Amino acid sequence: MTDLISAQDAKTEKLTEAPASGDQPHTVAPGDAPTDSQPPSDGDRELAWAPIEPAPKKKRLGLWIGLGVGAVVVAAGAASMILIAPGTTVAGIPVGWLTPGAAAETIQSHVAETEVTLTGAGGDTVLTGADLGAEIDATALADAAFAERPLWNVTAWMGEPVAGEITLDPATAEAALREAVPTSFQDAVDAGVVFDAAGGGYAITPSATGTAVDLDGLTAAIVDTIADGGTSLEFSGDPAEAAPAITDEDATTFATSLNTMLGSIGFYIGDERTVPVDPATASTWFSVVDDDGELSIVADEAAIQATIDGLPAAVDRAPVTATNIVDSAGEVLRTETEGVSGRALGDTSTLASDVATKLAAGEGVFPIQVTETPFESVNLVRKIDVDLGSQTATLIENGAVVRSWAISSGKSATPTDTGNFRVYAHVREQTMKSREPDGSITETPNVPWVTYFNGDEGFHGTYWHNDFGTPRSHGCVNMPIDVARYVYEWSPVGLEVAVHY
Repeated sequence: MTDLISAQDAKTEKLTEAPASGDQPHTVAPGDAPTDSQPPSDGDRELAWAPIEPAPKKKRLGLWIGLGVGAVVVAAGAASMILIAPGTTVAGIPVGWLTPGAAAETIQSHVAETEVTLTGAGGDTVLTGADLGAEIDATALADAAFAERPLWNVTAWMGEPVAGEITLDPATAEAALREAVPTSFQDAVDAGVVFDAAGGGYAITPSATGTAVDLDGLTAAIVDTIADGGTSLEFSGDPAEAAPAITDEDATTFATSLNTMLGSIGFYIGDERTVPVDPATASTWFSVVDDDGELSIVADEAAIQATIDGLPAAVDRAPVTATNIVDSAGEVLRTETEGVSGRALGDTSTLASDVATKLAAGEGVFPIQVTETPFESVNLVRKIDVDLGSQTATLIENGAVVRSWAISSGKSATPTDTGNFRVYAHVREQTMKSREPDGSITETPNVPWVTYFNGDEGFHGTYWHNDFGTPRSHGCVNMPIDVARYVYEWSPVGLEVAVHY
């Protein structure tokens, strides 16, 4: 029957009563549907099966289109947060539209794969940047490019090139070039510094130039090529002049500093160079070496220790007592002997290491520690007693007689004054003039060892007579020459002199 549908389809359709004489359609529940063998009936009314019109589906094309565009927008926005702006170059290498990581790989690969063809003596040998030890801080540069020029910042698009330093590792580059063009290399000779025993100082050994492929020029050519966007270049493999790493001027400066150090080298207590070290000995303490193109000092602690072992003999000493000449009031007139503190060398267990460290720094002043013992002082109270009655002069120290001699004092017409006086001057030798009672002047040349104590009266040596014990002078105290010298040296200025009968 055409107006029947299967029970299965009835689950999704509605039964509709055939309308008659204006009646409203009657809806039959799906469970009431009749079977295929029994057509539906309802008294006089016939029921007809009619399929239910499915509800029209909402059209969502606009939504799907909107979602697609949104995804694109979101993706583009996300990309703008992780990519470098277009038109960006680092050291001439394009990195636009790349992440920092990809940019770093691109930069590094470009530098490593750049090819250099060595012409001339090089015989068209090809070396890569990697062969030559080409280096660039690709990661830092890529990160900096992204930080300065992210994709989202349209004002940074097509910006100025980002500078990047490309270098060649000298050792790697030289090894590769030597292997490629061995005939272009002849080693330069560095200037040196050696000890000249005859001159007692350091002198230089001269330098000599050599040949090599121009490494600085090659580096510049690679930088320029990459900056221009290139990946290959030609460069001459012919020999160029190679200067020594240490020139004669460098060596002269170093030798001068060493010779200056030798002028003050030694072991010091305070500011005193207590134990000087002679240049020949100092030269055994260290060697001057060429340390990869720089002159430096390498110290020998064992050689230094050999000198340190002998320091006690030069440093240790017993104290020396100070001796002062004083008057009866205790005033110091002259220091006869300077007092000296005793001392003993302190700990030297690290001294050799300390000296080695200072030498390496170009220093030659080595402090040493000592233990000191203070000195004592002794005062000598001195005076001279002149007895005109006995015609003697007596030297007294701390109340005891040191020496006593016969003298010749002034004659009765020209007597020696009595009283208490002080020595005020010393004259090694002079011509003396004396007035005689008749008014005439007597002149005596070359009078030695004169010690004045009262105007023109003084002690002096006498060569013109030997009559000591008898007054014979014009007021001075005549003495034998050797005695006069003793008095001259024994009597400081200010020494008390008593003249009496």
